[in-house]
Parts: sequence; C-alpha cells; structure tokens
Amino acid sequence: MTSRDGRRFSRRFLESFVRPGLDPKNWVARANYPALGIVPNGDGTMSPFVQRHYGQPTAHLQRLVLRTDGFVAAHAGYETGELVTKPLVFGGLGDSSGAAWRLLLNVSTSAAGSVRVELQHLDGSPVDGFRLADCELVIGDAIEREVTWKGASDLKRVAGQAVRLRFVMTDSDLFAFRFATD
Repeated sequence: MTSRDGRRFSRRFLESFVRPGLDPKNWVARANYPALGIVPNGDGTMSPFVQRHYGQPTAHLQRLVLRTDGFVAAHAGYETGELVTKPLVFGGLGDSSGAAWRLLLNVSTSAAGSVRVELQHLDGSPVDGFRLADCELVIGDAIEREVTWKGASDLKRVAGQAVRLRFVMTDSDLFAFRFATD
C-alpha cells in the first residue's frame, strides 16, 4: 500500500488487511472500514483507526497499532529468498551536492534471519564496492537500519545513476527502504 499524500492510497495487494475477528457485530456491511488518517505514535509505531459495529448502538472506532510503515512486507522464510527492484534513481541526476547518501531499511529478522543488499547496474551486474559479498548482514528489528558494505555506507558515488537493489533475505520481513542524506 502506498500513498504520496496520506489521503489517496494505491493498494496492490487485495488480501484482507483488517479482518472482522470473533465479534459477530463486525461481520456486517461497512464494519472494518478504516477511518481517514494515520496517527504516528512517536515510538516506532503508528495507529490507523477502524470502524467497528457499523449501524449498531455499539458503533465505535478501534485504534490499531502497527510498526511505522508496517502495512506490507516482502517476506522470506527460513529458506533464502531474493527481491530485485525496478531501476531507480536517488539523489537527482548529476547530484553534485557532495552529500553522503545512505540506504535505510525498515526491517525485522529472526535471530537466525538476515538481509543483505547488493547495488546493481541496469544489466544486473553488481556495482563495485556494493556487491552482495561486501554487504554486512542486517539483523534485528529496526525502523531505520543503515546498510553498510565493508564498514562503509556512503552511496554518493552512485547518486543520480539508475541502479537496482537486490535484497537477499532469510527469515525476515522488509517493510520499506529509503535513501537519506546527512
């Protein structure tokens, strides 16, 4: 689910996001509709609100709690999985600001899980210095985990160029990624 303005959303996954649950009063038309807006809680979580018991004297909004940007995730089980992005450009074409660019992940792994990232040219070949073998394992649970390759995280060398990201994941969920400057 994506939104540029927080009001209009594009939903590519059609499975239920909020299910009615055990309460029979939530199994009526228009129950389970989300209310407009999502409230950031400031502790790595956010709260959407859902209409419950529609058209009944007990009608109310229920506050849900999710990790920040935790609507959907790319998931890999214990067997390793891969995800390769479409070509993307960060930092603007011909970025000459000299700012350090970093890749941040919203990610959750098990104790045995991990994520590694490789930057690729458009033909699928790895970018020198950002190969999968150079990437240090990303483990743990974080909203903004910085990715490093041999201890370095600065991506300014490829800012403004079209690249693909190759994620290799084991027992983990990747909720979001973003490029950030210092």
